[in-house]
Amino acid sequence: MQLGRQDPYVAAFNELVKRVFGDLTVTQIQDLLFFHQHTPLVARRRAMLIISRVRMVSAVFALLTPVWIVVDMLIFSWPLWGELAALRLAATLAFALLAFGFRTSESVGAAHRALFWLLAVPTLFFLISHPLIGSSNLSGPAAAVATGYAFLPFVMVAGLSVFPITALEGALFAAPMILAQVGVAFYGDMNLFSFSSLLGALWLLLVLSTVATLAGMSQLHFMMALVNQASHDGLTHGFTRRVGEELFELQFGHSVRTDTPLSCVFIDLDNFKRVNDRFGHEEGDRILRKASDGIRKCLRRGDVMVRWGGEEFVIIMPHTDCTGALTAAMRMRGLSLGLRPDGEPQTASIGIAERNSDACTDWQHLVEMADQRMYAAKQNGRNRICICNGEMISDETPFPGTPGL
Repeated sequence: MQLGRQDPYVAAFNELVKRVFGDLTVTQIQDLLFFHQHTPLVARRRAMLIISRVRMVSAVFALLTPVWIVVDMLIFSWPLWGELAALRLAATLAFALLAFGFRTSESVGAAHRALFWLLAVPTLFFLISHPLIGSSNLSGPAAAVATGYAFLPFVMVAGLSVFPITALEGALFAAPMILAQVGVAFYGDMNLFSFSSLLGALWLLLVLSTVATLAGMSQLHFMMALVNQASHDGLTHGFTRRVGEELFELQFGHSVRTDTPLSCVFIDLDNFKRVNDRFGHEEGDRILRKASDGIRKCLRRGDVMVRWGGEEFVIIMPHTDCTGALTAAMRMRGLSLGLRPDGEPQTASIGIAERNSDACTDWQHLVEMADQRMYAAKQNGRNRICICNGEMISDETPFPGTPGL
């Protein structure tokens, strides 16, 4: 009875969450908050986008920063304008090095370093220039221009909106600029920063950083939606072959570096052409959807399903040896891959290869071995699994390792 009274509150809470977050799933919300569980594809695309925008912004700053030297010369007296000019030339050099010297990379770590250095240059400029200006007795137009220097942290915090970032990254990258604003209150001319004005500045920085981070998260969500749409096959929801090849290259390189197993499972639906010829392509599409759903149920979170061809699927299985890949393949056969229009169960011929046991030199070699074994399974009567040592597994074959074998 008590549970019944709670149900309306649970439903109301779920409705509230749906109103606030729309169609976002829990996993998508986590991906917008933290970057650690992003898929390799999203991570690569995002890293490249962040670095390209860092280079673009750096190039713009490298052009605009020295231009202001003329204004400093006209407004400030010597030696203040000379000191500011030296700082501006140093910042210009740093921006130029970042724009033209930072290499394009697909690493999230490299993207973080690029964004860090982009924000570090104006932060250091602010920390050094503030005491120089604060120690000068300025009035009139000079005082007005000097006030503009104090807005540099606000400009940089707002600039976070240019990048597709998570909530965690927004907080981490905004923190140094907020701390710099606090730091200037403890040296230089303390009259410039009363306690009330400091609190106001900090509050505005927090608001700006929150808005900029939300804008960055919105960019990230849009980017992830585009990557997901472009990388997945619309019918089976598996990765496209082009993206699958990219993921294979990533996983193979990681397997070699860490000396961990990597298995490839090649699946071909048996007699699929007959379905299209006898019953039409709509029935063929239904079979493909049902089969892909059955395959997906047997995969772990880290496994990747790729639609390799018309009725061919390739499964990338990191950290999985031949026995583990066979276990997954047996589950695929145990679960229904769907019924054909004539009522018969849809079967598949499967080939398995593993990087270490097959001494594969690259991912293409790994796929080729699995493809050859799939073809051998088809030649030996279909509805079979050809494992790493070439043995055929059929419905009557006991699972390798069964006692008594």
